[in-house]
Amino acid sequence: MTVTTVENAPTATPTATPTAAPGRAAGPVHAPVEVRVGDGWAAVCGLADLVPGRGVAALLPDGRQIAVFRDRSGRTYAISNRDPFTGAQVLSRGLLGSAQGRTFVASPLLKQRFELATGRCLDDEEVSVPTYEVRVR
Repeated sequence: MTVTTVENAPTATPTATPTAAPGRAAGPVHAPVEVRVGDGWAAVCGLADLVPGRGVAALLPDGRQIAVFRDRSGRTYAISNRDPFTGAQVLSRGLLGSAQGRTFVASPLLKQRFELATGRCLDDEEVSVPTYEVRVR
């Protein structure tokens, strides 16, 4: 499992003119992928670290683990890495898929599917995981 620590990562405020549509890959493959943390942004990995269809785990400055994904169309997502059904930090190791136009990750343990854009569990309406805004610089 790849874990990236972002304890001393520089933060930046959002700009009025983004380099790409939110969550869309922009620029070269070495571009940093950042997630919104509070009022700022934290670099969590490089775009080259995100293999389409796979995830990586990253550790936020406050100790939370997130799972960062890039789908086959190049869109990036970030959700909590914690599977709410088991408590295990494993969602970054899940498989990506789509159902009715919604991209999801299936937990590698019990196979519940979580929509990446909203965090909503597609198999249990009462369960969801936190999502994070992502940008590629």
